[in-house]
Amino acid sequence: TEARELLGTYGIKVPQSVLACTADDAQAIVEKLGSGPLALKIVSKDVLHKSDAGGVKLNVTGAAAFKSAFADIVASVTRHHPDAEVTGVLAAPMAEKGVEVIIGVTQDPQFGPVLMFGLGGVFVEVIRDVAFRALPVTQADAEDMVRELRYRKMLEGARGLPVVDKRSLVDLLLSVSALVKAHPEIVEIDLNPVIAHGSGYTIADARMILAA
Repeated sequence: TEARELLGTYGIKVPQSVLACTADDAQAIVEKLGSGPLALKIVSKDVLHKSDAGGVKLNVTGAAAFKSAFADIVASVTRHHPDAEVTGVLAAPMAEKGVEVIIGVTQDPQFGPVLMFGLGGVFVEVIRDVAFRALPVTQADAEDMVRELRYRKMLEGARGLPVVDKRSLVDLLLSVSALVKAHPEIVEIDLNPVIAHGSGYTIADARMILAA
């Protein structure tokens, strides 16, 4: 939740979300976020790969389904990570359909902070279509990162996929670059997945790691 707040201060669009600390928060959250389907995700500093731990439920509609999904998520995460500290479950409206991409920052021993952009979402390790640049990046750098993907046609409406607003992705890469420049204590960022679509993007999950 702190990562989402920081992204917002740099003009990065993050969807409205509410943290549920207990299943009893379901009714109030459903009323606040509306009647549409919700995405629920575990919030825990000890769980980095939420899907692998059963920490994600999608298309959850209504308070009763929310309560059930909350219980399932917490139970599954506890089984996979018995010692994990669980803050709660984050609820947000389901994102518009689009193409899953990943944006990240890692530390390279030689170049320092490095920005990554690629396709794939949860399958990024399988597709392995990513571009890297040392930070900070220029607009030309960000545009090149989007252009050099091998499967960039997935961003251009291939096989019935939506045509993605690539300008908004370039702006997002520049904003992440500015954020890291201003906060050198951030050693890792993982925005995955980012759902890219015709009207921009939706950051479905965000994680940051600070220097020890």
